[in-house]
Amino acid sequence: MTTHAAPSSATRDSRSAAPGGALSDGRMRIAWIALTALAPAVWGTTYIVTTRALPPGHPVFAALMRTLPAGALALLAARQLPRGTWWWKSLVLGALNMTCFFPLLFVAAQRLPGGVAATLGAAQPIIVAGLAVTVLGERLSAWRLIWGVSGVVGIALVVLGPQAQLDALGVAAGLGGAVSMGLGVVLTKRWGRPDGISALGLAGWQLTGAGLLLIVPALVLDGIPAGIGTRAVAGYAWLGLVGGLAAYVLWFEGIRRLPVTPTTLLGLLSPLTAALLGHIIAGEALTPLQLLGFALALTAMSAGQLAPPSSRSSSRKDPS
Repeated sequence: MTTHAAPSSATRDSRSAAPGGALSDGRMRIAWIALTALAPAVWGTTYIVTTRALPPGHPVFAALMRTLPAGALALLAARQLPRGTWWWKSLVLGALNMTCFFPLLFVAAQRLPGGVAATLGAAQPIIVAGLAVTVLGERLSAWRLIWGVSGVVGIALVVLGPQAQLDALGVAAGLGGAVSMGLGVVLTKRWGRPDGISALGLAGWQLTGAGLLLIVPALVLDGIPAGIGTRAVAGYAWLGLVGGLAAYVLWFEGIRRLPVTPTTLLGLLSPLTAALLGHIIAGEALTPLQLLGFALALTAMSAGQLAPPSSRSSSRKDPS
């Protein structure tokens, strides 16, 4: 077996000071932003898959099928089990990111027009910005807060209609879901990932933990749907393997590598993808106002990935 010595600090410094070092880092960051953005884009298919492929009226069972089978497969593939404190951390993260989030999302979707529920979910970057201050000790960035609000406005223009009505329980569920996943994202950033554990292993821990917590509620509240056919099996497979396992592997790895607040702005792609699929598959028309909302949301998502102008100007003055 060949061993390789770790590069010295001088070697690392020379690499970072090389003419192409900053450019390479910038390209790597752009690549990870693009990869991480695939996760919320895939999550945007949830509504169309749920309404067209799954048995109606079983949201908690659907959440169970989205988590436990995919988590078990990830554990088998990664062959990595939690150690020490990661047993309870995996349960906490799985509960926040999935066990609590999925049912609250379904309650909001059932009690509110889809546009209202999507707009409440789009507030997650603003919630994360506040949580990052208290949990991670980050400074509140007015730049990203502005773009977070702009993103909510853009999503509202895309999905809100004149028929939008508010229901107190639905609003509470929508905001609760955004807070739940927002806290899960921030804690995922804070706790990181144990050495030697892959992104697949971390996603498997959380999906399995979430699935275990969902077994009893799913069977008691929903039961097993009757007449699960080929289309439903394909729908569960898509939500579990692609919308669950693959998407969360990318999402958790992106959170680890990228700043947490701008990364959550990528979540705006979820309602935008849902609206676009509604236009393409269901033939729903897009008005000029909705197209304006698309442009505003995409602008907010893109601009939010940039550093605030003040930090960019200071870095130009001090290249070190």
